Amino acid sequence: MCCKINANLIKNKRINKEIERRINYLSSIGEVINSYLSNKNDSISIELNEAVQEAEKHNSWFSKSNILNALEYWKNKLTKNILDEWIKEYDFNNQNSKVAIIMAGNFPLAGFHDLVSVIISGNNAIIKPSSDDKILIEFFVSYLHKEFAETNKIVKIVFDKLVDFDKVIATGSNNTFKYFEYYFREKKSLLRKNRTSLAVLSGNETDDELRLLSDDVFMYFGLGCRNISKIFIPINYDLTKLSTIFNNYKHIINHHKYSNNYNYQKTIKLMNNEGFIDGGHFILSESENYAPPISIIYFEYYTDIKEVNKKIMSKNNDIQCIVSNLKIKNSIGFGHAQKPKLNQYADNIDTLKFLLTTS
Repeated sequence: MCCKINANLIKNKRINKEIERRINYLSSIGEVINSYLSNKNDSISIELNEAVQEAEKHNSWFSKSNILNALEYWKNKLTKNILDEWIKEYDFNNQNSKVAIIMAGNFPLAGFHDLVSVIISGNNAIIKPSSDDKILIEFFVSYLHKEFAETNKIVKIVFDKLVDFDKVIATGSNNTFKYFEYYFREKKSLLRKNRTSLAVLSGNETDDELRLLSDDVFMYFGLGCRNISKIFIPINYDLTKLSTIFNNYKHIINHHKYSNNYNYQKTIKLMNNEGFIDGGHFILSESENYAPPISIIYFEYYTDIKEVNKKIMSKNNDIQCIVSNLKIKNSIGFGHAQKPKLNQYADNIDTLKFLLTTS
């Protein structure tokens, strides 16, 4: 019995040491980002700046400001204290699974949370980056390989067919989801498809809260599944207030791809004689639907908040997040849609739990 206890102690110490080592890898990335954002002129900051410039050229949706938003988020999350707090509720075993990650590329570092999760879980990552978001992913993986030689065995990038893996995390569209389901039918998998996010207004929001809502709507040009694309508003709500405050993002109309989408959607509505409110850089359109095209924000009036809750529950599998100051289940505060905690997982599926489950 004594020997068994000692063996368990040794095992736990080994696991804890490995977790500590992996937290060090991740917090080191956070320090690199912090140095860059602090305008330090060290060699790694210069290299990251070159990667940022290359990423912006490679994908015109990745504006400098949006890349900086993504880096700022990860700078704040990749600290030893935040990482320790995140994992303290989990039981770690000897993890050595090979986990394939098929990443999305709709905004900068969209698949980074999955990579961070695989690393901290003790597993090994085989990454297939999106062609739209490969530059920054490659930079941080290359940094790990150079700074910590042992990570060459922990994190790998592939661009060809995925082979030799135990589990898979794949994020894509509704169409690719069907492909994922079939292709990975014999693997332990965590698969994600399109989702949308919404806000529920009481009508009593302050200007500051609505400014935060504008971040939730327009950051990353509204391309993320956590971007608010539909707003429930009370009857008689003054929509001009939204239009006025949302003007703090009017600069996005100068982005050619966003502007093309806005002009196209506006033209379609004019040709179809549809009613809408033109915000100058966005379109407010009354609809009971969800997931509008880029540059359009759906709104829907309500008289009873209970009815809103019922509608939300009926669309639960299609909703990523909800922002509100009302009593809406699983809602978060304004300005937090694009700044989730590490344990606020995509599709409400616990990624770490999936990675730590052996059966």
